[in-house]
Amino acid sequence: MSTPRRTVVVLDYGSGNLRSAVRALERAGAAVTLTADRAAAEGADGLVVPGVGAYAACMAGLRAVQGPRTIGRRLAGGRPVLGICVGMQVLFARGVEHGVETTGCDEWPGVVSRLQAPVVPHMGWNTVEAPSGSALFAGVANQRFYFVHSYAARSWELTTDGHTAAPLVTWAEHGGDRFVAAVENGPLCATQFHPEKSGDAGAALLRNWVEGL
Repeated sequence: MSTPRRTVVVLDYGSGNLRSAVRALERAGAAVTLTADRAAAEGADGLVVPGVGAYAACMAGLRAVQGPRTIGRRLAGGRPVLGICVGMQVLFARGVEHGVETTGCDEWPGVVSRLQAPVVPHMGWNTVEAPSGSALFAGVANQRFYFVHSYAARSWELTTDGHTAAPLVTWAEHGGDRFVAAVENGPLCATQFHPEKSGDAGAALLRNWVEGL
């Protein structure tokens, strides 16, 4: 008998075109539902939180569908969540855009701020510095991924107490400014780049995540 496909919900909270993420996850082997339904989002094998545009707008959309609560409940039960682009940024404590500070989901300490680079936004293909032991980047650590963003977490502030595994943090650089490109922190993973727009490398990364559910 064939193994049942992993179920994945892409959280639909009004953030841009989500169909490319749905299609990419389906190609990665998942049975995908695009919905804002909280029960479905909490019950799926994996939850994907996408995001494009402004931090404040994404947080407003998330709160409207009780997204922070859903993310928190899943993580409390050790159930996987993947944030993409602004869906990664909102996992941090706060974001600052155009002088406006917005409270995030606060799963990680730290602030998302504007890139300090000569050319912003950072748009296009870039390499990343993935740590050894990364499950997300297995087989694609030396590949390039597609970024479109003006803001990022430019430092990593979470410390561990020695009793839990340290998060695996992947870095990238644009215009001399280093920023967090991806995080693997137990059931919570995220990428600043768009794996669904990153060709074969992005497809492999999503397949790695789906197979780990």
